Amino acid sequence: MTPSEARRDALEEPLSAHSPIARKDRDALLAARLYYLQDLTMDAIARELQTSRSTVSRLLTFARETGLVQIQVSDPLDSSVELETAVARRYGVRAHVVPHATNLNEAEMLDRVAMYAARTLTPFVESDIVLGVAWGSTLTAMSRYLNRKSTHGSTVVQLNGAANTQTMGLGYASEIVRRFGAAYDAAVEEFPVPAFFDRAETKRLMWRERSVRRVLDLQARMKLAVFGVGSVYADVPSHVYSGSYLDAADVASLAAERVAGDIATVFFREDGSSSGIALNDRATGPSHRLMRSVEHRFCVVSGPAKARSLRGALNARLVTELVADEATVRALLTLET
Repeated sequence: MTPSEARRDALEEPLSAHSPIARKDRDALLAARLYYLQDLTMDAIARELQTSRSTVSRLLTFARETGLVQIQVSDPLDSSVELETAVARRYGVRAHVVPHATNLNEAEMLDRVAMYAARTLTPFVESDIVLGVAWGSTLTAMSRYLNRKSTHGSTVVQLNGAANTQTMGLGYASEIVRRFGAAYDAAVEEFPVPAFFDRAETKRLMWRERSVRRVLDLQARMKLAVFGVGSVYADVPSHVYSGSYLDAADVASLAAERVAGDIATVFFREDGSSSGIALNDRATGPSHRLMRSVEHRFCVVSGPAKARSLRGALNARLVTELVADEATVRALLTLET
């Protein structure tokens, strides 16, 4: 056996012995190890893999796009690391801060955060996983940038209903979850119920129905949940506050109860509390208790106007991974001073 063959066997052995990773994933990982960890040139890797240089280039690109390789730029003048450390120290979450460019408007910044979040999410998605996805403008933007990653036995489940008095919301919410499903070769489970029932008693009765219980049981098995933060403070109101989901009495109730925001249409105050918020009794999103039991809670936020709402979500311990733009994180930390 030549030294090259021995090295290749050593690199491949853990994968071939125990992992169901597809051949392309395996080849991409091998090429990435040789390129990034052993400093081999693409020409040298092509010779070892007995393939062309262009194939090696495509494998390295595939490794980056699917999250097998993540490139981090270390800039001693970059404040992002300091901000990420400050958020981790204060709230015990892992933060990913997207640098802020002053020439970007709110929509452009959301688009940049969505792209960053989509790429950051990829390594968390595995085979045989139940992935819960909320709906909203942030998740709509994020769903357009999801990297393709092949999994098996995985399911994407909608976290909360989207129907209201004007629409069933099926096209809006289903488009998001279907994009997630397509990106990860996952089955899709929609949740065709209202965002809010008219009466709490109706919700209690519906939650006993076997067809609804099937979705609720699936949500209870979530290992990963992805969501944005709805905010009553945002310059551009979150979809739940502007899409005919709340009537005047609902809005007045939220104001009286000092609500700061919501995750998947379940509301909280800035201090993280949620007791006594009447609308939560009619909401179809997962309870905060259920959300806190999910291993990875992936929150995506764009816009400093959402800082108080984000603070409430963090105080409620609903987040483990945060992707947010620099201006939003600075506004969040300013609230603590």
